[in-house]
Amino acid sequence: MQIPSTRTLMTELARNPAGWPEELLPVFQHAVTVEFASLTRSGSPVTFPLTPYIGEDARTLDVSTGLTYPAKAERARRNPRVALLYADPLGSGISDFPVVLVQGLATVRDSDSQRNTDRYVQLSMSKLPMAYKGQPKFLLRKLPWYFARVWISVTPTRILWWPGGRLDEQPQEWTAPEGTEAPPSDPAPPGKPPAAWAEEPGDWDPATSGKLDFPNCDLTFVGADGFPYCFPVSGVKPDQEGFYLRMPDGVPLTPEGPACLTFHRHTPEFTRQENRAFVGQVSASGAEALFRVERLLGNWSLTGNMLSLSFDLLFRKGRALAPRLQSEAARRGQPIPKVRFPGEY
Repeated sequence: MQIPSTRTLMTELARNPAGWPEELLPVFQHAVTVEFASLTRSGSPVTFPLTPYIGEDARTLDVSTGLTYPAKAERARRNPRVALLYADPLGSGISDFPVVLVQGLATVRDSDSQRNTDRYVQLSMSKLPMAYKGQPKFLLRKLPWYFARVWISVTPTRILWWPGGRLDEQPQEWTAPEGTEAPPSDPAPPGKPPAAWAEEPGDWDPATSGKLDFPNCDLTFVGADGFPYCFPVSGVKPDQEGFYLRMPDGVPLTPEGPACLTFHRHTPEFTRQENRAFVGQVSASGAEALFRVERLLGNWSLTGNMLSLSFDLLFRKGRALAPRLQSEAARRGQPIPKVRFPGEY
């Protein structure tokens, strides 16, 4: 089956077959990052920044995770209620960037790892060309553990957005037609999924919280409808228990219960990225909320110069993740996918 090119996807998006708000189509097309929120077995949210893409039929908004670190996908397969927050304009080229919260139903695709890998190589190199500039193909072929992908397609059921990012105003809202459903996910592979690949940093130390000078900070909690709600927060102040936060006036509900606080930054070309995600409990009093930290999660960050980035991918991350590729492919009854470039298949 042919993989649609970026140009084909943009043509399909312009047709807008799902009937999404027209003013949001440039955001879905050009945003460099999106916060993806999924739910654990206990119903707690976990949110990390990912690169967003348009679905192959322009009716879904897609993200991916590595075949060798599939926890995000496994959470979404168990509980398909997920959320996407488009709130970071950096690198998008959009001057009046809105804040957009998409809630929807996830479909996990991992029954054809080679096609998933081909799709990721094609779309990521098209969307983020500077991240690959100067990288020889022979080097990229040594990273199948990174390029091998599980895709998560999100069928939007509700969209809230704040034009121009004006979170002090009430949001606009779009809801999917009645009866909208997501396709079923591929069956979960047999056997035990891999454990967390990166050691968690351990107990949270409030003495280090003042160093979190990230430009983006987003709070995720779960609403009464069982969906994650994710919003940008400001006025973040460290406390012995965690962080005090200021909730925007235009957020339509009060945060309470299990929550995730995610810090994120990246370069415009997405050649560097860094994030921190804390899980805990949130409680609100008026416009202020207290996020009590339970633990800091392991994270995927790429920082430093090109030499240190290459060393990090090839050795530190590669040493931890490369051995998983064979076992994860075997769990799905598939051969190990190869890194192939457009025109090679």
